[in-house]
Amino acid sequence: MGQEFVLLGLVMILALGAYWSLVIFPRQRDFQKQQKYVQTLQTGDEMITYGGIIGRVIEIDAEHGVAHVEIADGVVVRMLAAALVRPYNPDELAESIQKANRQFSPQAETDS
Repeated sequence: MGQEFVLLGLVMILALGAYWSLVIFPRQRDFQKQQKYVQTLQTGDEMITYGGIIGRVIEIDAEHGVAHVEIADGVVVRMLAAALVRPYNPDELAESIQKANRQFSPQAETDS
């Protein structure tokens, strides 16, 4: 009876360790990477928001965690600084779209 509890405890500890290493740790790492990116943003930087909107940073209020972002000429929105995901690089974005198109195009399925 005592060995069953020890074995169950060991399995639970291993399961929690696996969950942490496969789920929690990668999320923490991604969150820290995103936080560092937001801290390096400066006025005039072009970036992509969490919702996929491309904009230019006008002002960042780090104390309140709010950024003023111009999304079109004369259209400035306030948004959470945490929603500023990554820098806007048109070449990198075009390359990513081309890879996705090649991967999911009907021609790719017939070539296989």
